[in-house]
Amino acid sequence: MFKFLLGLFKILVISLITGAGLSAFNLTAGDILQQMGLTPDRVLGLLQQGAEWAIPNIVLGSMVIVPVWRPKPWCGQSPTSFWAPW
Repeated sequence: MFKFLLGLFKILVISLITGAGLSAFNLTAGDILQQMGLTPDRVLGLLQQGAEWAIPNIVLGSMVIVPVWRPKPWCGQSPTSFWAPW
């Protein structure tokens, strides 16, 4: 968990430094999106479409994976030994 939080913190710090550097050159997110041919509304729409596609597929996949992956007591695996590293 610590490595994840440290990685997240590093990404936040580097993003802050990069954003400060870009703002020193008077570049905004809107300018960059405009050069790419996008608008903020279009980006939000694409993110929404992606979430509408991904969430049902994640739920559907987990309905298969979780029962298969779950420890089965009749196989001699206790939940603690199943999740413990070898």
